[in-house]
Amino acid sequence: MAKAKLFLLPTTMGSENWEHVIPAEVAKFAIETRHFAVENIKSARRYLRRLDRTFPIDDCTFFILSKKTPPEELPQMLKPIKEGHNVAIISDAGCPGIADPGADLVALAHQKGIFVSPLTGPSSILLGLIGSGFNGQSFVFHGYVPKDRKQRVRAFKDYEKTATKTGQTQIFMETPFRNMNLLEDLLNECMDATQLCIACDLTMPTERIQTMSVANWRENAFDLSKRPTMFLFGKPYSVR
Repeated sequence: MAKAKLFLLPTTMGSENWEHVIPAEVAKFAIETRHFAVENIKSARRYLRRLDRTFPIDDCTFFILSKKTPPEELPQMLKPIKEGHNVAIISDAGCPGIADPGADLVALAHQKGIFVSPLTGPSSILLGLIGSGFNGQSFVFHGYVPKDRKQRVRAFKDYEKTATKTGQTQIFMETPFRNMNLLEDLLNECMDATQLCIACDLTMPTERIQTMSVANWRENAFDLSKRPTMFLFGKPYSVR
């Protein structure tokens, strides 16, 4: 019998057709699992029922794993593994463990000698990167920019400087309802020649990925309000 593990189970990033972004074997594994550590129980249950309308929700154990989860509650989430049952982490969107509370449980699993297995699925970071035309050999994901405007501007000006000077791709994001505030700051504060990629609604029918100079973005900006978006600074291959 295979040894139980902690699995990182990817979800869709807004796409209604999960078959387009979640491999069949990953969906099969999810349907066979009964123990989950989830960021949001309601959305996790909805996702599992989308994979299989007959999924036995009532037979499952769901642990809340959010940014508010106290560290002392993490060990109990791994108990099923000690009893021979797989546990799967599910975040609200995409792959768990990046800019996501799942990383803390993964770290604890390693400390306890529990095997960890990430499953294949959509990652907005990688999709944005490979769709940008920027350097894919050297890049940094900074996560969410600061909420305070002065700190936010200071942060992305540092990203801009690094990308321009070294060619290292800089990836960052904002909460969707604040996207337009960030975009306005980027267009007001960044240099005209800085190359900016905006990748929004990844994997969805409304997906849009475009790379151009900040000067061009000022003439071609579009509405990003409430749309999941990755922002990237970098250098196109031809100018590196």
